Amino acid sequence: MSALQASTLWTSSSATAAPAASTSRRMTINAALNFPKIHKTNLSLSLPILQTRRFIEEIQFKTSDPAEKNPEDPLVVAKLHALMEAVADRAEMHSNVCEQRNNWNSLLLTSVNGLILAAATMAGIAAVGGGASLHALKLSSTLLYVSATGILAVMNKIQPSQLAEEQRNAARLFRNLHSQIRTTLSTGNAQNDDVSEAMQRVLALDKAYPLPLLGAMLEKFPAAVEPAVWWPKQPRRQRTEIGGNNNDWNRELEEDMREVMKVMKKKDREDYLRLGNKALKLNKILAISGPVLTGLAAIGALLAGPSAAVVGVGAGALAAVVNTLQHGGQVGMVFEMYRSNAGFFKMVQDSIDSNLEEEDLQRRENGQLFEMKVALKLGRSLSELKDLAAKSRSLQNEEIDEFASKLF
Repeated sequence: MSALQASTLWTSSSATAAPAASTSRRMTINAALNFPKIHKTNLSLSLPILQTRRFIEEIQFKTSDPAEKNPEDPLVVAKLHALMEAVADRAEMHSNVCEQRNNWNSLLLTSVNGLILAAATMAGIAAVGGGASLHALKLSSTLLYVSATGILAVMNKIQPSQLAEEQRNAARLFRNLHSQIRTTLSTGNAQNDDVSEAMQRVLALDKAYPLPLLGAMLEKFPAAVEPAVWWPKQPRRQRTEIGGNNNDWNRELEEDMREVMKVMKKKDREDYLRLGNKALKLNKILAISGPVLTGLAAIGALLAGPSAAVVGVGAGALAAVVNTLQHGGQVGMVFEMYRSNAGFFKMVQDSIDSNLEEEDLQRRENGQLFEMKVALKLGRSLSELKDLAAKSRSLQNEEIDEFASKLF
């Protein structure tokens, strides 16, 4: 009986505990499956996003004019792409013409010297020979000398080596313009002013380095050497705020730029103009001497007698030397190189002038960026550029013994 009661009690307790256990398991499972709901609020996530967005908008506002907030004009982009194509075509055209005119110089030099030496040889043979062949040799020598004189006159007029240097410079400048237009397009801030400026630069380059020989060819023997000019007047820039209220300009930077400009004007540009004048004078002397010598040799070859033959042979030999010195040494190319280098320093000077004369600092090019560009153009670091300005400032009225450029 006691065992029966114990069994009954154990069964009832088990029955009572089972629901409790199952209930506790369900609660445990529910607790495990039903995580506390996290109420999503836009406050915690939206604040950083809004702050970032506002920061980006502030940067965009500072780096662009209000008019530049609008989407880029597709027509402006199309115009710049058309300009890029035209500029690339001009660069290729000037490169091809440069190669052609360089070949002219080599071929004409070889041909004229061949004519002169052949004529001198015939004149020498005619002086020691006799009979019916004497007149044939004299006539042939005279005709060769006259032909060489005519070719030399044309060659000295057009200066093929100088023409090749002009086209070489033009090709380099057109490639530089192509890179600048591509940079403008990559920034995504192309404006109508960029199109106008690019057009003006293309036209200025076309005028500075013409392709035709007749009518538009540059004067090869000017009365005075002037720096080459291949850039238009510096346009007035748009306002910008990337450098704060002063656009990264200060009085010290302005004084440094003035000192650098003074050194370039007194040392670099004047030195290349002086060298250009020397090259021009030498080229004039050689250009006159060559045809005169070949003409004198033609007269000597035509006349009879040993003395006349000596004139014909000697003058012909000197003409070949003069021709080789002038066109083989490419004196015209050297003159054009000096003229272009003087123009380079004038361009840097005009760029500094246009920035310093602009009273509105926001319309100037950014001060730090402009200083870096000037330093790179002169082949100097920023510290070396400041040292040059400080040295020039300390000498006051004395002439500095250092050139601004370290490139050439």
